[in-house]
Amino acid sequence: MSSYLEATARQRITTLLDQFEEFLPPSHKVISPHLAQPDAPVAFDDGVVVGQGRLQGKMVYAAAQEGRFTGGAVGEVHGAKLVGLMRRAVLHNADAVLLLLDTGGVRLHEANAGLIAVSEVMRAVLEVRAAGIPVIVLIGGSNGCFGGMGIVARCANAIVMSEEARLAMSGPEVIETANGVEEFDSRDRALVWRTTGGKHRYLLGDCQMLVADDVAAFKQAALDMVKACAQQQVALTLEGLEQEQLMLTARLQQFGDYREPMQIWSALGIAEPQQLPMLEAQAFVALAHRHRITTTTGAAS
Repeated sequence: MSSYLEATARQRITTLLDQFEEFLPPSHKVISPHLAQPDAPVAFDDGVVVGQGRLQGKMVYAAAQEGRFTGGAVGEVHGAKLVGLMRRAVLHNADAVLLLLDTGGVRLHEANAGLIAVSEVMRAVLEVRAAGIPVIVLIGGSNGCFGGMGIVARCANAIVMSEEARLAMSGPEVIETANGVEEFDSRDRALVWRTTGGKHRYLLGDCQMLVADDVAAFKQAALDMVKACAQQQVALTLEGLEQEQLMLTARLQQFGDYREPMQIWSALGIAEPQQLPMLEAQAFVALAHRHRITTTTGAAS
């Protein structure tokens, strides 16, 4: 088994796709114009690998964020590469777009430029979907997927996560800083993963597939989701947005008073919720199905 978590962005994307061709590789030295001002290190690919390749014969455009560089955070150039990739996918009528996200959100060094970049990425995702091309997000890196890129992920058709992955709007440290340790203790790693981890997101319907920490498992999941999206409405619709709103409203009504994720798991009908963190991904998914806990397709609506 080859760990997705431990792989670099370039290793992930070149393993997932055959005949991968990178756009703007490090040899082009396209770097952020903002990082030099605070004397911060730069990367010749600005922390994201973009290009095209084949997934069992399907033409796929893909991007992989490098979490080892500024935590995978998005800046002006980083965001522009993502937007350019998706515009090119529309121009060439790709079969799918894969976003391998590993990020803490916006790059603080670039502030407003990073925020604008993320908003442009969101628009680009919706433009890809409007063109009838599915957008699949894969999350399994050590940084998880937080901040504005967490919103980007939920704009996609489908999300695939590993147990080790995390997905949320605000990271634990941000919540603790803003509201105190009583609200969210970022040092309680078990609580962090119970709240933002792949298993919890799968049970709530925020991700459509949970896989083991294995590059081959992510590759198969990406292919399965591309095929599944071919049978669905790809573009975002008003009806889809309304369904999302109804789902979130129902979630607040059902779980809004709970302070502990295991209370939610118990409410979903799981007899021994404390055992869930110990289960491997395959056994966990099987248990969820036995309890008839089915994830919604809100992101794909």
